[in-house]
Amino acid sequence: MFWTNAGLMKQARDGGYAVGAFNTNNLEITQAIFRAAKEEKSPIILAISPSAMKYAGARNLVAMARIASEETGVPVSVHLDHGTELEHLVIAIQAGFSSIMYDGSKYPYEENVRLTQEAVKLGHAAGVSVEGELGRLVGTEEEITVSEREASMTNPDQALDYVERTGIDALAVSIGNAHGWYKGKPLLDFERLETIKNNVGDKTLLVLHGASGVPDEDIRMAVSLGITKINIDTETRDAFKRGVAEFIQENPDVIDPRKILKPAIEEMYKVVSGKIRLFGSSGKASESIAYVTGGVA
Repeated sequence: MFWTNAGLMKQARDGGYAVGAFNTNNLEITQAIFRAAKEEKSPIILAISPSAMKYAGARNLVAMARIASEETGVPVSVHLDHGTELEHLVIAIQAGFSSIMYDGSKYPYEENVRLTQEAVKLGHAAGVSVEGELGRLVGTEEEITVSEREASMTNPDQALDYVERTGIDALAVSIGNAHGWYKGKPLLDFERLETIKNNVGDKTLLVLHGASGVPDEDIRMAVSLGITKINIDTETRDAFKRGVAEFIQENPDVIDPRKILKPAIEEMYKVVSGKIRLFGSSGKASESIAYVTGGVA
C-alpha cells in the first residue's frame, strides 16, 4: 500500500524535516533508493517522469516499487514528476501511482490555473494527491538575464490565489532553483520563499525542485522555511554514470551487466543516503502513521 505525497509531507511538516523525491527509470536506480531508505529508516517519494514511464513502462515501475516497499517496509509514495499533459496523469493514475504532479508553468497564469484545476479533479477523484507548479524552473543550460530570472520565479502575491483556486495539495516553487547542474553557486531567494510560506500558511505543502548541487546549508535553510519535499535526479544520474564508467575502465573485458551495474547501484546508494540524512528524514519511517483513502495511504 502506497502513501500519498500529501500524507508523507504533512508528517514532515509537523516533524520539521523534508522527504526526498528521488527519480527512477529502472530496476537498479529503484534498488539503490530503497536500500538507502531502508538502512536510513526513512520514508521516500519515488518520482517517475513521463519519459521514464515511456522508457520502462508505468506499470513495471509501479510493480518494482510495490515489491521493494513490501520487502523493505519503507513508507513510499509513487509520484508522477512533471506531468505536462493531462494524458500523463491518466496513465499514472491507471498504473497505480499514489500522487501526481501537473506542471502547467509554461502557460500564462490563468491557463495554468484552469489546467491545474482539471488535474486536481482527476487526482482527487482517484484518491491521489496533486502537486502544481507556479513559476518556471529554468534549465542550467539556459542563458537568462537578471530580469528574466526574476520573471521566472514564483510570484508570492499569486501563490495564495493559485492554491485556493486549484485546490492543490502541494506547490512547487521557483526561487532560483533549476534543473541540471548549476553553473557556480545557486542563488536561492529565501526571502521570497519565506513570503510564499507566510502567504499560503497551512493551505498547501511546499516543494523544492532542482536541488541537485544545492549547498547543504541552503537545503537546511529551505527546510527551515517550510519545504517538505525535495527533488533529486541529476546527482543520482551522475553517480550511475560514474559507477559504470569507472568499472568499465578498470574491467574492459567484463560483459556481465550485473557486474557492470553493481558499482552504479553502490554509488547511487551513497548519494541517496547522504540526501536522506541532509533532509532530516532518517529514522522517521517508524513514526509514519498511515491514513487510508480509497486504499491509498
